[in-house]
Amino acid sequence: MGNHRWIARELLLHEPGGMVLELGAGDGSLARRVCQKQPSMAPRYHALDLAPRPADWPAEAHWHQIDLWSTQAEALLRQAPTVVANLFLHHLDNDALHRLGTLLTSCELLVASEPARRRRHCWQGRLLFPLLHRITRHDMLASIRAGFLKGELPRLLGLHSPPWRLHSHFSVLGACRLTARRLYSPPTSA
Repeated sequence: MGNHRWIARELLLHEPGGMVLELGAGDGSLARRVCQKQPSMAPRYHALDLAPRPADWPAEAHWHQIDLWSTQAEALLRQAPTVVANLFLHHLDNDALHRLGTLLTSCELLVASEPARRRRHCWQGRLLFPLLHRITRHDMLASIRAGFLKGELPRLLGLHSPPWRLHSHFSVLGACRLTARRLYSPPTSA
């Protein structure tokens, strides 16, 4: 779907400072791509996943084998100025997405690429069925059905304009992509 290339380009374009936190890092392939393209980001790159650290994980990057709702993960979310998600958020229900949005208190940049929930992509996916294993066929259609429509993800996360500048679009290959950049910090309560 070209997600790794797109996310790496968005991070390069926006030049985030401080910690970059990837949610649901899986096999670490996104982090390897980002750290290869931008080696200076590796010491600031943190990843969360329930799986153990991949053997070929970038040496300077940080791996946290923890649940998204653990105290440690919530602390990381509250302090991360940049949060990245690739094919992860569609696994969360609406309440969990809202909860996640409330934890993005220090987030200045959110970059997410998730499945687009469109009939067109289900149809396109079915064209690939002869080339795919039956489990992959099932998972692909389930992910598309759990995906997002344009504008849906920021609404479910509670990201509103302002203070967020939101850019959402569909890719040709079936991704619903979101770049959310905070324009100013929310007012603190007294």
